[in-house]
Amino acid sequence: MDLLYQAHTVHRQHFDPNRVQMSKLLSIKTGGCAEDCAYCSQSARNGSTLPASKLLEVERVLSEARRAREAGATRYCMGAAWREPKERDMDTLVAMVEGVKALGMESCMTLGMLDDGQVLRLRDAGLDYYNHNIDTSERYYPEVISTRTFADRINTLNRVREAGIKVCSGGILGMGEQAQDRIDMLVTLANLPEPPDSVPINMLMPQADTPLASAAPIDPIDFIRIIALARIMMPASHVRLSAGRSEMSDETQALCFFAGANSIFVGDTLLTAENPSEDKDLALFAKLGISPMALAGAELAEAAQ
Repeated sequence: MDLLYQAHTVHRQHFDPNRVQMSKLLSIKTGGCAEDCAYCSQSARNGSTLPASKLLEVERVLSEARRAREAGATRYCMGAAWREPKERDMDTLVAMVEGVKALGMESCMTLGMLDDGQVLRLRDAGLDYYNHNIDTSERYYPEVISTRTFADRINTLNRVREAGIKVCSGGILGMGEQAQDRIDMLVTLANLPEPPDSVPINMLMPQADTPLASAAPIDPIDFIRIIALARIMMPASHVRLSAGRSEMSDETQALCFFAGANSIFVGDTLLTAENPSEDKDLALFAKLGISPMALAGAELAEAAQ
């Protein structure tokens, strides 16, 4: 209880406690990934039967972005299931970023590892955020993924940050890790040259045909504890209550918001996992007295009026 009190106090010092940022995540290329992440149904290596798709057309992605904006999302996140983008895809990815920016939304992409040239092209297109989760502690990481190293993840984050793109990076709880691994993951994030601007904390949603399909669920109180720690350790970052909300009670989510979570994904799906409906989210917000967060510029304009 002392931890919750401290986290909520820190939260109020940096944010309006009754505002939550709303993001929308779209899978722009699904399945067939060469990585072997044990939690992921899109890996071609772990026995998943999810069919691989091609990269979506730009107009399809922008049409979904318009719908997300109408539903209250201020950030649009685009995720592709691959190890890294191919050069032949870069023109399409750049067009997606430019199109989302033209809609007045913040843009975010998660595309795996990037080289210097790809980072600069995305930055010049106006990409606001790049998501690249470290997933867990450096100690436990090899138990989850063998096709790339923890250092690969950190190198990508450094490359993105140095180019001037905001970093979005967090992890997944409930993969069989120890409590110390969860703490070490937050310590790694908080001690980057700059803490991530956005920190998604995911509760594992076991996917069929993956090595973690039968993983035991994490205790909700243990999950809330990590949300609180993330808020205290990274006081100015947006902490996103990410995957797993469809399995959480209203009370669990309420305590997460109290502990400092102030961002969510909206929409019925997160890549290939379930997510609460927008109506359910709005009903919960109404019960808690929470309002969607506007874009920073929009909030300033509203205050000026």
